Amino acid sequence: MKKHNFYAGPSILSQYTIKNTAEAILDFAGTGLSLMEVSHRGKEFVAVMDEARALVKDLLDVPSTHEVIFLGGGASLQFCMAPYNLLKTKAAYLDTGTWASKAIKEALLFGAVEVVASSKDANYSYIPKTYSVPEDSDYFHITTNNTIFGTQIHSIPEVPVPLAADMSSDIFSRPVDVSKYDLIYAGAQKNLAPSGVAIAIVRTDALNKAPRPIPTMLNYATHVEKESMFNTPPVVPVFAALQTLKWYREQGGIPALEKKNAAKAALLYEEIDRNRLFKGTAAVEDRSLMNVCFVMNPDYAPLEAEFNTFASAAGMVGIKGHRSVGGFRASLYNAMPLESVQALVQTMKDFERQKI
Repeated sequence: MKKHNFYAGPSILSQYTIKNTAEAILDFAGTGLSLMEVSHRGKEFVAVMDEARALVKDLLDVPSTHEVIFLGGGASLQFCMAPYNLLKTKAAYLDTGTWASKAIKEALLFGAVEVVASSKDANYSYIPKTYSVPEDSDYFHITTNNTIFGTQIHSIPEVPVPLAADMSSDIFSRPVDVSKYDLIYAGAQKNLAPSGVAIAIVRTDALNKAPRPIPTMLNYATHVEKESMFNTPPVVPVFAALQTLKWYREQGGIPALEKKNAAKAALLYEEIDRNRLFKGTAAVEDRSLMNVCFVMNPDYAPLEAEFNTFASAAGMVGIKGHRSVGGFRASLYNAMPLESVQALVQTMKDFERQKI
C-alpha cells in the first residue's frame, strides 16, 4: 500500500532528494567514500556548500546586501542567536503560536521585548491584524507560518523597522522580498532537508552592532566570513538540502511551487468545509497553505479515534493533530504530491459515507 506522508516535521522529502542522498551515502561524488565520512574541507564537499548557498540566493532572489549561511542547532537556536546579534535595546515580537512564544522567551534574555499583539486568547487560531510596532524597535520578529495551529501570515506587514522572521515551515513555498528583512531563518526539516541544519539569510550591514560580546559560534558574522565552514557542518543534511534546491529549480522555481501549494490546500480546505464530519480550526482568512488543521464537528467528536484508524488503514501517515489543538493536521509541504492530497480527500469522503 502506498503511504501518504503528512507529518509536520521531519516531513516528506522529494524522491529526487532521497535517492541522490542515499547514493551519496554509499559513494560521494565518485570518491569511493561515503558522504558521511569525507572531509568537509575536501573540494567535493566545499563545492556542495557553495552550490547550496548559491541556489538559495537564486531561488529567493537574495540581494547582494544579504548572505546565506547554513548553521547547526535548528531554528530553536536561532531564537537566541537573533536577539544576541540584533537586539541593542528593544525588539518587537508578534505572538502567533508556540514557536513565536519560545522566541520571545529567548529574546527577553538580551533586552526589552514588546509583544505588539497575540492570538493566545483564542488558542492561536488567527493572526492579529491591528497593532503598531514602535519605531525605536531594533527589529520586528514574526513567525510566518504556525505549524501547530495551522495559521499563516499572508500579507507581510509594512512596519517602520527591519523585519526578522522564522520561516521554518513555509520557506521556499512562496516568493519573499528578502530586502525587507535583516534576518530570515528556517529549520530544514519541513521544506528543505532532514533535521540537523538551519539556514539563515542575514543583512550583512546589520551585524557587528550588538552592544555585547558574542561567543564566536553564536555570531552570524563568523559564519558569513567563513562561508558556513567555520566548524564542521552537518554534511548529510546540507547535501540533502542541495538536492531539494535543485529539485525546486527543476519544478520551475518558487512561483511554480506557490501555484501547486495553493491548489493542494484549496482542495483539502474545500473538503473540510463540505464534509459534515469535519471543521477547520484556523480563521478562514489566516489558513495555512502548509499545515491544514481540522477537527471533528462537535456532533461527531466521538469518531475522532475511529477516523485516525480508518485513515491509517488507507495509507495516511502523520495526520494526528498536535496535542495543543487535537484533531488532525495534514502538512502539505512542497514535496507533497497532489495525488496524496486527493487520497486524503477521498478517505474523508469514504468515512463520511460510512457514518452518515
